[in-house]
Amino acid sequence: MTSMAMADDVSRLVDQFGRPFSRAEIANLREEISPPNAGQGRAPFNGHLAFGIDPSRLGAVLRAADNGSSREWMILAEEVEELFPHYLSVLSKRRRQVSQLPVTVLAAMGEDAYDQHAQFVRDWITTGVLARAMFDITDAIGKGFSVSEILWQTEPGRVRPAEIAYRPPHFFELSWEDGATVRLRTQAGFADLAPHKFLLHTHRSKSGLVVRSGLTRSVVWLWMWSSFTLKDWAVFVQGYGLPIRLGRYGPEASYADKRTLWRAVSSIAGDVAAIIPKSMELEIVKDTDRAAGSELYLKRANWLNHEVSKLVLGSTAGTDAINGSHAVGQEHREAENDVELFDAGMLGNSITRQLVHTMIGFTFGPQREYPVVTIGRPNRVPLPDVITAIADLGGMGLRVKASEVLELLQLSMPEDGDATIGGILPAEVPKPHIPHPVRVPPKELQSDGRDALDRRWLGNLISRHAEAPPEVVEQLTLRLAEDAAAAMAGLTDRIRAEFDAAHSMQDLVHRLDALALPAAEFAEAMARGMALAELVGQASLIEDLRTRH
Repeated sequence: MTSMAMADDVSRLVDQFGRPFSRAEIANLREEISPPNAGQGRAPFNGHLAFGIDPSRLGAVLRAADNGSSREWMILAEEVEELFPHYLSVLSKRRRQVSQLPVTVLAAMGEDAYDQHAQFVRDWITTGVLARAMFDITDAIGKGFSVSEILWQTEPGRVRPAEIAYRPPHFFELSWEDGATVRLRTQAGFADLAPHKFLLHTHRSKSGLVVRSGLTRSVVWLWMWSSFTLKDWAVFVQGYGLPIRLGRYGPEASYADKRTLWRAVSSIAGDVAAIIPKSMELEIVKDTDRAAGSELYLKRANWLNHEVSKLVLGSTAGTDAINGSHAVGQEHREAENDVELFDAGMLGNSITRQLVHTMIGFTFGPQREYPVVTIGRPNRVPLPDVITAIADLGGMGLRVKASEVLELLQLSMPEDGDATIGGILPAEVPKPHIPHPVRVPPKELQSDGRDALDRRWLGNLISRHAEAPPEVVEQLTLRLAEDAAAAMAGLTDRIRAEFDAAHSMQDLVHRLDALALPAAEFAEAMARGMALAELVGQASLIEDLRTRH
């Protein structure tokens, strides 16, 4: 440990229940104190309560749990998951969904050391200890609470959980005094949970006592009705389509004869059999619509399953195919997303308060602020919407970072030598057509372009533009278009040669880069040359046209 192990720091530490934490208790962090132990009232195997249970017996188990004796209820709640396949399916889906969400650690604000604390927690998360325990922690969704024992790894300068071990809920008991305090079962009775040794996660699916807040509290009645329905259905299926065997005996038949006849009719197939005297009359009323009866059983079983789906997931779309529009399916998915967000918020809160605070306190000493663990998917715009926006707005001038788009696509930039797929090849750039030779400017302009462009030339050019008739201006425009193409011929021989040899714009760029021309001077010379050629060409053309007209 660091300097936090000093007496002053230790005396200020409190556990997750607000109780002072002593140095002796810190030394016991690595010891396992709640493993299965029959001698301590924590037997690993605990009979069965679900077989043969009826509404009266179930009511007694629930009342006992409400009065502070929840052991039988916790055992029964586990059996309900085993014996009700649909409930196990939807509950496991909900638990797996939240236990596999991304985990993010947010550093506190205010001090530079807070970033170090957050990174310390992130490094621990990468060990996988939390990921292995997340599913077991979410057992509280069905039972109202879950308890996991924390086995700490204590090293100089680093204290963090080495394992988070799940403990069955019937190893513990809720206090009858407040209905919220959880105590460990021992041979002598019940003991308070050791400070910083347990991660106690409570999950309230409804307000009220913790023991009554789990989903199984409501599902248990649906399970019982479903089991009755399935039993009736099994009896119906067993006798459906089988012939009724009827044996008749005369008045002279002895008791032994009757027994022999009964064994004969009952051993043929099934239980639908009877024996009667020959002098008696037995009428068998046949069900003319057995298909409707079987359909009734099926509808009842499906209805119970749908109720369980809505109770656990908030909808039925995630487990059952139901006809409906796309809008209905979208509404069901939104309901399941709300459930996921709710579960993730409560789970992150328990991990932050009971794990992160302790890790930081033991390693760095008590802090004013601690990192916060958040669990959930990032709020991102759907990928199809992003691609559509880039495609539509890119042509209008929108520019985005390629790295952000690649991150959304979960791709990376290729490096040199990597084989690549995709990409848009540059379009072929046609070589310009040069119909006229380059116009040679007057001698007074050949020495220095900037000195020659004086006020006299500019004024003369403007005045002659204003005096030119419309048909002259039209001819001027056509001639200027030709001169613009001819101006490209004014480049140096080396550049012209590269321009002619290039087969695409990208190839031309590579060729010009290979010439190693000074970029700034080259750009300035190009701009000056093009501007000068255009102005001189306009003045010369106007002069020529004016002479002709």
